[in-house]
Amino acid sequence: MSRQTDVRIVNVALHLLPVQTRVPLKFGSEALTSVTCARVAVTVTDRTGRTAVGWGETPLSVQWLWPSTLGYEVRHQALIVFCKRLTAALAEFDATGHPIEIIADFVRHQLHPLAGAFDADSGVGEAMPHLAALVCLSAFDLALHDGFGKLHDVDIYRTYSADWLSRDLSQFFGSPEGGQHNFIGESFDQYLVADPPTSLPAWHLVGGLDPLSPDDLTSDEPDDGYPVLLGDWIDTDGLTSLKIKLRGNDAAWDYDRIVRVGRIAQQKNAQRLCVDFNCTVTDPQYVVDILDRLAADVPDIFAMILYVEQPFPYDLEKHRIDVREVSKRKMLLMDESAHDWTFVKLGLTLGWSGVALKTCKTQTGALLSLCWAKAHNMPLMVQDLTNPMLAMIPHARLAAAAGTIAGVETNGCQFYPEASNPEAAVHPGLYRRRNGSIDLSTLRGPGFGYRLDEINRPLPDPAAEAGQ
Repeated sequence: MSRQTDVRIVNVALHLLPVQTRVPLKFGSEALTSVTCARVAVTVTDRTGRTAVGWGETPLSVQWLWPSTLGYEVRHQALIVFCKRLTAALAEFDATGHPIEIIADFVRHQLHPLAGAFDADSGVGEAMPHLAALVCLSAFDLALHDGFGKLHDVDIYRTYSADWLSRDLSQFFGSPEGGQHNFIGESFDQYLVADPPTSLPAWHLVGGLDPLSPDDLTSDEPDDGYPVLLGDWIDTDGLTSLKIKLRGNDAAWDYDRIVRVGRIAQQKNAQRLCVDFNCTVTDPQYVVDILDRLAADVPDIFAMILYVEQPFPYDLEKHRIDVREVSKRKMLLMDESAHDWTFVKLGLTLGWSGVALKTCKTQTGALLSLCWAKAHNMPLMVQDLTNPMLAMIPHARLAAAAGTIAGVETNGCQFYPEASNPEAAVHPGLYRRRNGSIDLSTLRGPGFGYRLDEINRPLPDPAAEAGQ
């Protein structure tokens, strides 16, 4: 079955925007000091020949999406090459439908072969992770969603219903296993917030390198007018929610870090904590011991911890760790290993509580994971990839529509705030946290509501372009 509103892709263009961080952001054993953002334009057409251009963007955060002992620049250049191949592959992809249908089919039939061919001839010497392929694809996916909304002059979230899609959810998820939801006759909008809020609580990331007290200060701290110490950030932005990055291989340091941040939070009247072990833990007992020690020694800080985020390795199929002892103590959310809804399904069988969604794994994939998780009573968060510029907008939109347990993670304003100045001139409340929240009220119009014609950002020439 097809619909009059269906579209197909007729042109794709890739732009590369370099961004420098103001302070390093640590991921596992590596630190991010710069990033390339892939900004993509996708032109779509309908049956009548009308066209519209949609835009999407994602940071290619090498250290997060491709952890490896390979050199940074080797991985960085490989991701750029893969984005260029995606430009051609999507321009040639002969599919018609709603963006969710088009991208779901592309992921199912094209992404793995494309990644496999890339691995065979890239000369990198290591297979590109599936997560990396998804992150590269996400900018194209977002642009397709935006273009669909623009072509039909409608907010993209209004199109996630049976009035716009030819398939119900059961056609994406297939036959359920014993006791699982069947999704027959259901659509995405049934799992989305009907009237999304225009203000969301904002989570602040406390990185492993971030100074907590004057004793932690080094000569490397920039003197650029932004807060330096955690307490100053809390005061300036009115923060209520703090995400603590941990090492995952040094229990004494991790315990001390949680207690130090917790005491500062209490002094400054912040209410919520979460702890992120950076995917370096292989034995759940490591996390259990820290949580039990916190519960015994500092129960007030233990009570502030809302959830634990992804302590265990990225590859869930390879590392099928039973995590129930952790989730008995605190809500345990998948992040890096939740590549798509099938991994969320596997995670539930292993004892994970819920999932942290990210638009950088594609908007399409995030929506599918959202529906599967909600149907199985799994709580949700929305985490960012330190999204600057245009990437921040779909990220915030997803959080508002998802119905998260507590707001959204927003740390682009910590690590490269100046990068988003052109976008912030139109949407100031999105790129600067006030009273502990971000403000989405300036977003309006078709697609994601970017208001792109009002944003004064010159773009470099396309790094790649292809059309049918």
